[in-house]
Formats: sequence, structure tokens, C-alpha cells
Amino acid sequence: MNSPRQYPEHEHLDAGLTHIQQALDQGHLAGGAARGLLYGLTETLGVLLGDPALPDQLRDGYQGLMDNARALQQRLNEH
Repeated sequence: MNSPRQYPEHEHLDAGLTHIQQALDQGHLAGGAARGLLYGLTETLGVLLGDPALPDQLRDGYQGLMDNARALQQRLNEH
């Protein structure tokens, strides 16, 4: 019996990204640690976005998170 696929909640991934960004802004997280966490998050989002069965509404939300994560990576790379 096949059950529907379960995808991570957008809110959970967004909270993770927000936490990384806030910790960086407040000086509670080193750049190297932030890069590692962002790498894991972007890899996860990349796998999710590569799933052809991903519903469009989730795809849009995950793509927005990916764009935000890449912007934060760019900011880290500039410093």
C-alpha cells in the first residue's frame, strides 16, 4: 500500500533559515558554522525541488526559501 509522500513543513525550514540569519546578525554564530548549516539546508531544498511529484504550492514555497538561503550565502561570501 502506497501512502502519500510526506514533505517537511515550509514553516520548519523557514524557521531554521531565520534562526541562522538571526544568530549571524547577533554574532552568536560563526561564519563557518553558518556556511555549514546553509549548505545542509540548500542541499535539502535542492532534493525537494528536484522531486517531480512535489506539489506546485510546496514548490513555490521551497523555491522562495532556496532564494533566501542563496542570498544569505552570498552575504556570507562577501564578508
